[in-house]
Amino acid sequence: MNGVAGGGGLIVFPALLLVGVEPIHANATSTAALWFGTVASSIAYRRELSTKRQELFLLSSTSVVGGILGSYLLLHTSSKNFTALIPYLMLVATLLFAVNRPVMKWLKGSSNLKSIRLPIIVIMLLQLVIATYGGYFGGGAGILMLAVLNIMGIENIHKMNAFKSWLATCINAVAIAYFIFADKIVWFEAILMAIAAVIGGYASADIARKLPPSLVQYFITGVGLSMTVYFFMNK
Repeated sequence: MNGVAGGGGLIVFPALLLVGVEPIHANATSTAALWFGTVASSIAYRRELSTKRQELFLLSSTSVVGGILGSYLLLHTSSKNFTALIPYLMLVATLLFAVNRPVMKWLKGSSNLKSIRLPIIVIMLLQLVIATYGGYFGGGAGILMLAVLNIMGIENIHKMNAFKSWLATCINAVAIAYFIFADKIVWFEAILMAIAAVIGGYASADIARKLPPSLVQYFITGVGLSMTVYFFMNK
């Protein structure tokens, strides 16, 4: 799903909850398992990362700080409070995922945001907020990063995806390090999902040629909304 349309976290996180993993542990384990996908994407996009190196360095540093802040906030949220937040976090992530393709078409299709150019310090502050959310939960952070990167002046969608994948890798790398230190990752499930993520990522290239991405997106959005309703009903 991540390879074809994205949104794998909307499946993995609730799946861990439904098999009995504690919410904060489920979030940390999901982050660890899916991190390998962003690493692979960053390697695949390494050529596109050769431009705007100064901006990339500044945003990478900001992402690291935000990832630390987000993971710190997560680990200092009580299990009870985080459980109460789950329906709202799932709703936000699902809605962001649902608008992903329209926003991507909007960003690709024209100079919608060309008239908007913000100073790099403002871009860094926006990325800090997104990275903090990414370290805390992260669902839908990618689409927010794409919008910010377009405002920064990156118009080529492949370069935007390259920057997004690398920044997500930075955010999740420091979050995972913090989660490991705090012993919040359930390793058996994480290793199983990481192996499955590698297999799925490799297989998705062939699947992507046969399945319309919009069909996959509708399916994932439906699952995300169903899980959101389920968690609201079981608050």
